[in-house]
Amino acid sequence: MRSNNHIGLLALASFFAACGSAPAFAQSAADLLNDPKNTQSVLTYGMGYKAQRHSALKQINRGNVKNLVAAWAYSMTDQTGLEAQPLVHDGIIYITNHNRTAAVDGVTGKEIWRNNLDYAPELLRIVCCGIVNRGSALFNGKLIRTTLDNRILAMDAKTGKEVWSAKSDADYTKGYSMTVAPLVANGVVITGVAGAEFGIRGFLEGYDAETGKFLWRRYTIPAKGEKGSETWPGDSAETGGGSTWVTGSYDPDLDLVFWGIGNPAPWNPRGRKGDNLYTNSIIAVKPKTGEVAWVTQASPEDPYDHDGVNSLVQAEIKTGGETRKVVMQAHRNGFLYVLDRATGKPIAVNPFVEVNWASGWDYAKGRPIWTDVTIKAQAGEKVNVFPSNYGGTNWFPMSYDPSANLLFINTNAMGMEYQAPEPVKVVAGQPAFGVTTKPIAPEFRGHLKAVDPMTGKAKWSVPFKHINTAGTMNTAGGLVFTGQLSGEFMALDAANGKLLWQFQTPSGIISQPITWEKNGVQYVTVGSGIGGVYAMRVAGPSLGNVPTGSTLWTFKLHGK
Repeated sequence: MRSNNHIGLLALASFFAACGSAPAFAQSAADLLNDPKNTQSVLTYGMGYKAQRHSALKQINRGNVKNLVAAWAYSMTDQTGLEAQPLVHDGIIYITNHNRTAAVDGVTGKEIWRNNLDYAPELLRIVCCGIVNRGSALFNGKLIRTTLDNRILAMDAKTGKEVWSAKSDADYTKGYSMTVAPLVANGVVITGVAGAEFGIRGFLEGYDAETGKFLWRRYTIPAKGEKGSETWPGDSAETGGGSTWVTGSYDPDLDLVFWGIGNPAPWNPRGRKGDNLYTNSIIAVKPKTGEVAWVTQASPEDPYDHDGVNSLVQAEIKTGGETRKVVMQAHRNGFLYVLDRATGKPIAVNPFVEVNWASGWDYAKGRPIWTDVTIKAQAGEKVNVFPSNYGGTNWFPMSYDPSANLLFINTNAMGMEYQAPEPVKVVAGQPAFGVTTKPIAPEFRGHLKAVDPMTGKAKWSVPFKHINTAGTMNTAGGLVFTGQLSGEFMALDAANGKLLWQFQTPSGIISQPITWEKNGVQYVTVGSGIGGVYAMRVAGPSLGNVPTGSTLWTFKLHGK
């Protein structure tokens, strides 16, 4: 890591002196637990361990959001896309992309420090699934992030200087890459990997948050003789998969981390019969040891790349006369899963978009009910499938309003023409698909929906010509914030989906908005910078003139 501190230590000291006393960079376990209640900070990915992306702030509300103006913009000097969720502590914003980590004054937008990463030239040519980074973690004065060549770095949050560095033994030349935002749970830094299309053997890893010491690895593809290996007949498990590239959530009372597991490799299922555990599953693990407490598989023997990594949101929901502690996932396969957090038992499984590969969920057998579409697809016939391999939604996180009991989800209305002709061989480090696909694109490719988690039905739905691949955030001010690939940053009325305000940023938005306050002023921060798989491979006519280039934007009410 090459450090390029924008201001020296003397200037940094003067900066803090001008702002008052130097901030205490001590994000303890208690601070992380209190993250959603402390509206001055955003210390965790998901704006709290429950990953609800909900804020109690309401200075900016449906009545005055029309007066929202840009306070500043900060350039990330990058053309590859800005997906990361920023973090905030004591008015300082921390932001990452694939090769830069920066600390920025949240009020003025002035850079405090930055670190740049140097990668081997060949890495950017072979890295799986997008040259991006999705964010960082804060813990006890350290900012912690992952890198495309599978390192975990901890930096002093005040200065950007390296505190510790750990290297996973995953080989990027074999398709492994770390784009995930780490999760610190019970003193352990938990990370995952991308690369299922390259036939990796997916895993989660745990590192000591104070020292970087490696603690454990939990593979998502079982070895011969291990539990679950019987679901990979013959040597089919050697084709791999099971990536873990989107951050999970943590229940400190149960001491369980919930994480989504990706698709098996290759997409073509004809050479890997069986359920293929633990791909396309939600798993619960103990953060200290990596021990698996429970597994719920959403799509056994997935032929469609319905990658199961999507965000996992926790809530307390009233159903059947009692309040249940649940974890929820809007899966790429088009079903919304509401699971008991302690056991993983499904409470409700319902479609939230058009679905034809399965007709529902068999609660007795604990698996989807395949339709003729999937039966024919498994046999190699050409079929039309909904949702497409891009999913009913994708990795970009949904948010949850606990007062209204609604999920706000950017969804996909596209299907695909699909065929898996013959089994294909997977070669480590090379992408293997083995299927032919052609998108079925309706006029409105995407919708922002307010969804009842227990039914999957939308209270309201706003159509778009393209899919929005940004995360959503909601506030007690009655607002939902998100962005479009064409660059508009938007605020909508959470009650009815009415567009109340928008601002044209310089590029497409694929990041995750946050909100926070400083000295009694509420701010909203989001990244602009088009990139990601959809923009690269699907896009569409409405995105042809969207420029690249990543910037971080912060907004406040006019006059504040």
